[in-house]
Amino acid sequence: MSDFRLEVFYTVAKRLSFTKAAEELYITQPAVTKHIRELEQQYNNKLFDRNGNKIRLTPAGAILLSHAEDLFTIYRAIEFDMNALLQKHKGLLNLGASTTISQYLIAPILAGFKKKFEEIELKLITGNTAQIEKALIDKEIELGIVEGRSKNQEISYSDFLKDEIVLVCNKNHALAKANEINPSSLKAYRFIIREQGSGTRQVIDHALKDVGLSISDLPVEIQLGNTESIKSYLMHSNALAFLSIHAINKELLSGDLRIIDVKDLNITRNFYFTHLQGKPDPLAEKLIRFAKLHYNLK
Repeated sequence: MSDFRLEVFYTVAKRLSFTKAAEELYITQPAVTKHIRELEQQYNNKLFDRNGNKIRLTPAGAILLSHAEDLFTIYRAIEFDMNALLQKHKGLLNLGASTTISQYLIAPILAGFKKKFEEIELKLITGNTAQIEKALIDKEIELGIVEGRSKNQEISYSDFLKDEIVLVCNKNHALAKANEINPSSLKAYRFIIREQGSGTRQVIDHALKDVGLSISDLPVEIQLGNTESIKSYLMHSNALAFLSIHAINKELLSGDLRIIDVKDLNITRNFYFTHLQGKPDPLAEKLIRFAKLHYNLK
């Protein structure tokens, strides 16, 4: 429904590359250049500054990008509402999920959603909470599902699921059969921790303060960027790690990993649906309702 030239401009503006835009839109680079020139002539404004192989938006380009994003949101809402009148469900929903959710929770929801709404196209990106929130702000996705929440006033949060983060070691660790340990003793062991920007790391650091500690007090053996890497490393090391209970179900059942109870330390959090302030995208709203139904949530 949208002006294809505007779609070409939007893609170039988001990728800051004529070549990448051409590849993404399955057209030639000269065709991309032609569409941009026509828009510049139409609005009598230069949209991109070119410096060798690099480009950047001009002030006029930034204004057009903002309006284009608003228009595409309206087009999507029109398409959804018109299809709803015909009892059809079509469209594209761009999603982002933080690592733990993407790896251990979202797949069955998306599979069930696709089974029910076959003509809705889903695209999922994965990153830490900070990366998913940035994708929302940049309007690269319409819905995020994250492990933590920031104070960004542009983003709206709604509760999804509760999670518990537990201290874990491999089955051969000296603490594998311990009933409970004191928080102060954590300083005697080496840890695997998540990267800066991880929602999991933020929640852990906040909870440790309740027992007089912080992540900076824990001796760090290595920093890893995802839960699967942490689990694999745990299997071959004498380190400890804090992990979501959702991420270690199989390893607990097999006995390969063990939970270590820490006195007075309870680490719980919510997983959140996130979208830009205002009413969520219609397809995003539909997926939120479906996900809550999947987990029997209100």
